[in-house]
Amino acid sequence: MTGYAPLDLPEVPRLTENIAHFARALRKAGLPIGPGRVVDAVRAVQVAGFTSRRDFYWTLHACFVSRPEHRVVFAQIFRLFWRDPRYLEHMMAAMLPAIRGVQEERAAQAGEKRAAEALLDGADRDLPEMQESGEETEIEIDASLTMSAEERLRTLDFEQMSTAETAEAKRVLARLSLPVRPILSRRGQADPRGEMADWRRTMRAAMRQGGDIAQLARKRRRPRWPNLVVLCDISGSMSAYGRMVLHFLHAVANRKGAGWAKVHGFTFGTRLTNITRHLATRDVDAALAAAGAEAQDWEGGTRIGDCLHDFNRDWSRRVMGQGAVVILITDGLDRAEPEKLAREMERLHLSARHLIWLNPLLRWDGFAPKARGIRAMLPHVDSFRAGHNIASLEDLAGALSRPDDPGEKARLLSGAA
Repeated sequence: MTGYAPLDLPEVPRLTENIAHFARALRKAGLPIGPGRVVDAVRAVQVAGFTSRRDFYWTLHACFVSRPEHRVVFAQIFRLFWRDPRYLEHMMAAMLPAIRGVQEERAAQAGEKRAAEALLDGADRDLPEMQESGEETEIEIDASLTMSAEERLRTLDFEQMSTAETAEAKRVLARLSLPVRPILSRRGQADPRGEMADWRRTMRAAMRQGGDIAQLARKRRRPRWPNLVVLCDISGSMSAYGRMVLHFLHAVANRKGAGWAKVHGFTFGTRLTNITRHLATRDVDAALAAAGAEAQDWEGGTRIGDCLHDFNRDWSRRVMGQGAVVILITDGLDRAEPEKLAREMERLHLSARHLIWLNPLLRWDGFAPKARGIRAMLPHVDSFRAGHNIASLEDLAGALSRPDDPGEKARLLSGAA
């Protein structure tokens, strides 16, 4: 292979291996990069040269970036890997905010934490030892995931996950789908093997033939797709679960052909916030950062009854007029009047085609609806299920395909009686 002039940005002038390592980090962060693009990048750098940092950046950008939403992640990983001489310290500061003296006094930009997770995956995270020893640090990325580790990750509680496990769980959630059955509308469409006779088309065809009915036209009911409305609690007791559910919701909202007409997202704690427009942003970090900036009640108190009242009054007719499926994610711990909460839940239930309540408290074997808020809400849902790990979100797809499955509702109501 043709030799390259030494590049002063990486500490080791093995440019081909560094480009391959850089491509693996990009792939770990979510960019669709295969071996062919790595070969193209090496050849492009060979042709374009790398005496200019700007030319080197745009050469790799042209080879690895194919979608607009990948630009931010590419820029962050490029800065950390190639351009920043303290890139390891920057990554540790993004991953471990508690480390002082290394952390920069600024908030992480969109995609920066994901870039740090991709570059640090598989590396030694003991920063003090790396600083004291003058040895060269070699970062190895292991993209493989054994079935046993993945099975453990599926059943691990979101609140008990480490930083690395949370990052891997987000990648798993991004691959999950939430299919739904279509709704048969009253309107029909022509179908020669349809189950209903189309008398209008039959008579029109007969009029063109002098009044003789030569063939009976048939039709079938036209399918349509419902809306999905997600109401996610982001109060202090629900913050860890709310963030993971919003990652899952972003993946559902941006997946083509999932079956939903439109996906609407709302967060609530002490007030209701519509984050639907932020979910349309393709980059998940930028989308959740914008949603978090608009929702000012993250990790605050809980006013479920008041927030449901605002939703029923201001948004119900706009987003639920076509038989929407509603998913409510909350622990139900509300100190407000249970009569008001029950009234708003009943109104929400009557407006929805199917109302599913995901409650992380169901992870406990001895859970019982003793709290006043839970007792007020439980009779007004169609299905009551756990929502504390990846497996519970996978089971949600089964609940949508089985509308008559009440989950844990029947058992808990019988125990409460």
